[in-house]
Amino acid sequence: MPDDATPDPYADPIAFGHRMQILRTKRGMSRPVVAGLLGMSPSWVKQVERGEIGMPRLPVVLRIAELLRVRNLSDLTGDQSAPVDLFIGPGHSRLPAVRDAVNALSWGGDRQAPTAEHVAARLAKAWAARHRAANHRQVLGELLPDLIRDAQLTVRQADTAGERRAGQAVLSEVYSLSQFFVAYQPDSALLWRVAERGMVAAQESEDPHAIGVAAWLAAQAHRDTGPDHFDAADVMTLEALGHLERFLPDADERTTAITGALQFEAGYTAARRGESGAAWGWWDKARATARRLPATYYHPITSFSQAIMGAHAVTVAVELRAGGESVRQAVAADSTAIPSRPRLARHRIEEARAYQLDGQAETALATLEKAHEAAPETIKYNGYARRIVLEETESKVPAHRQRAAALAVQLDLLAA
Repeated sequence: MPDDATPDPYADPIAFGHRMQILRTKRGMSRPVVAGLLGMSPSWVKQVERGEIGMPRLPVVLRIAELLRVRNLSDLTGDQSAPVDLFIGPGHSRLPAVRDAVNALSWGGDRQAPTAEHVAARLAKAWAARHRAANHRQVLGELLPDLIRDAQLTVRQADTAGERRAGQAVLSEVYSLSQFFVAYQPDSALLWRVAERGMVAAQESEDPHAIGVAAWLAAQAHRDTGPDHFDAADVMTLEALGHLERFLPDADERTTAITGALQFEAGYTAARRGESGAAWGWWDKARATARRLPATYYHPITSFSQAIMGAHAVTVAVELRAGGESVRQAVAADSTAIPSRPRLARHRIEEARAYQLDGQAETALATLEKAHEAAPETIKYNGYARRIVLEETESKVPAHRQRAAALAVQLDLLAA
């Protein structure tokens, strides 16, 4: 390796502090920014990175891992003896079948392709089944392979330009459903392949709703990759919003909803950057868009609705690391209005983050237990929930350790 090459943070024997410095630099984060988000001083970060202070206790290590979007705890600590995935969950048993369907050519032989309307009806039922199910990944894993193959075949056998555009719109949204299944599983290449195919199909369809959904998911994929991809997330979001603006005066509910969802995504990314004014400004725009929708409307893909805005407010406050405001928003949010079990579980996890930020560890654990009751497969694949549980297993309070340990067992969190 050349002397001026960037060291590999995963190669032994590199000390914790050096790994932290390498990963922080790769994420484009300065010491003062990391220090502020950790509630420490820049000099403390400097001392850790120089090895003048040893590796912190597990709760602090986990917070560092969250900030740096470390996928596996051993990547930061260097200890390969007990690897713990943080932001990638376990591989689902149905992942190979879904992967095979995505990768197949799906010529179909002599089989007659279903119509786009038929696939769209099945897709709507699949979304409804996902929202009802506690084990929603299992449900999607069983439905997706046939849906993917049939949607691909519908496009291939289209006779007219109109039929082909309609087929591409449905195919794009099938890929969107697939992205919900693939996300946070150990196949990032498949996730990006699904996201890119969904965007291509959406653009081919010329359907504004399909384009908005594909952009919404692609922006999330960029943002979840880390701070150095926030700009790409913003470009995707703002370009999609610019495209949708022309349709808004006469937009149907679906197009209005995806516009509001994209507005919130812009706020979400701003909150991740720590830009409070921009984050709440975009949230206000999204709320105004939500009020254009019927009170009972619920977008089946993004969950965008009047009911979800309270949950979105919790997320903004949590991402801004505002503990007291996060708890106030959590108390104000009406979780009973969220009809989707996986989305309700996600909201419970955001509430738990709020309570932990505010120093209410016991309430955070109790809220995670509610998330597990709503949808076990949501919390099992959620990096924030996993981090909170791991952190509380090191609590000085025996009752907290016992409660966290019970959750860790349910999540198979510490399995090698």
